[in-house]
Amino acid sequence: MPLLKGDFVPKSYLLDKVEKLPSDLENYVLKPLYSFAGTGVHINVTPKIIKSITNKSNYLLQEKVKYHPIIETLDVPAKCEIRIMLLHSKKTDSIQIISNLIRLSKGEMVGVKYNKDRTWVGGSTGFFEI
Repeated sequence: MPLLKGDFVPKSYLLDKVEKLPSDLENYVLKPLYSFAGTGVHINVTPKIIKSITNKSNYLLQEKVKYHPIIETLDVPAKCEIRIMLLHSKKTDSIQIISNLIRLSKGEMVGVKYNKDRTWVGGSTGFFEI
């Protein structure tokens, strides 16, 4: 993520490369580089948490993505995340969508751990016509 730049890419920094912490740390999450299902992610980052990390080269400080609950359900609206995997062909200089993942969430984070005992949440593939 730190190598990706763009209007729709959250700013990300390898923690061991951060010289000065952002003054708006509440707008960042701290993520382990190697994690499964949100394990080890800190949503409410503090300087104390960052100081406690012993191997900073294994962590990423990333701008929070604010999901808005926009999908109407039978109880409370859900947030939606759409992930798209693209392949770029050097030969034809074209990009092709090869896979996607659509996830609905009502928790603090997208994922199973944060959506226990909630309805109308989960993940699926989106189908579309070519």
